[in-house]
Amino acid sequence: MKLATLLDNSRDGRLVVVSTDLERYVLATDISATLQGALDDWAQAKPALQSLSDQLNSGAIKGEAFDQVKAASPLPRAYQWLDGSAYLNHGELVRKARNAQMPKGYETDPIMYQGGSDSFTPPHHPIELITEDWGIDFESEIAVITDDVPMGVTPAQAGEHIQLVVLVNDVSLRALIPDEMAKSLGLIHSKSSSAFSPVAVTPDELGKAWQDGKLHLPLLSTYNGALFGKPNGGRDMTFSFPDLIAHAAKSRVLSAGSIVGSGTVSNKLDGGPGKPVPSGGSGYSCIAEIRMIETILDGAPKTPYMSFGDTIRIEMNDANGKSIFGSIDQVIKKHDV
Repeated sequence: MKLATLLDNSRDGRLVVVSTDLERYVLATDISATLQGALDDWAQAKPALQSLSDQLNSGAIKGEAFDQVKAASPLPRAYQWLDGSAYLNHGELVRKARNAQMPKGYETDPIMYQGGSDSFTPPHHPIELITEDWGIDFESEIAVITDDVPMGVTPAQAGEHIQLVVLVNDVSLRALIPDEMAKSLGLIHSKSSSAFSPVAVTPDELGKAWQDGKLHLPLLSTYNGALFGKPNGGRDMTFSFPDLIAHAAKSRVLSAGSIVGSGTVSNKLDGGPGKPVPSGGSGYSCIAEIRMIETILDGAPKTPYMSFGDTIRIEMNDANGKSIFGSIDQVIKKHDV
């Protein structure tokens, strides 16, 4: 089943069911006005939404043409957005870039921060920022959306609470991160509004690609029209999504509609930190990683961070080359103060 939220004049948009091929949609507002409302009553809403999905995909309901450009992030705002760092290769590289050490126990205890979730950017809207001097970077990620998760849930139990899967552009402002990290209380200024894929997908829709709480498909990042990264989401993922959820729920419940991110998808290559796509590697899901590789090889980074007018497209295709989630397709734009 695939779900989306269409933009309208409200804060939370209108819930729709989207066909598997992303070509058509049907309003689901008779079941729930919003995706958050459906998640709040998921046990009742899911069967009704699934029935609507089956009718749409069988042709029993014709539906209307689905236009990704008119979609909001599936949850335009959420009660909670928690982003982990499940790919240790990424964490190690970006910390080297700012001469920082990995925290004690990072190989056995996930790193996670709580991000701003009151306003997510629609996936085809620009990333508006005041200045390029902040070190603008995209971060291509995978995330899951949960129903209500009990406190103290185990990883074995946590997988049952994963109801939807999405892609994420977790925009980072690299030049602002060091000062905030030095305060030891988390990231506020250095994390701009994130954008999520137009479509949220139930795990069963992913077939064999969804195994062990991981999504085993390449995550494609196209930067200024050129393929920048294609790392596999299931490879080199030290902590699965159930691991991340259990970590987040150690001392509190997670409310329905909580979003838990994987962190930047990152693959090693032959035991090393990876290579750019043109050099035969899987490339990178953010600019910070290639800058660190350049520093290791050449003594200094040469790839600049993003500038106004730069574009980033993030998507994932199935085994037949068909888009699963639709695309996040954004341009960096100067914000008028």
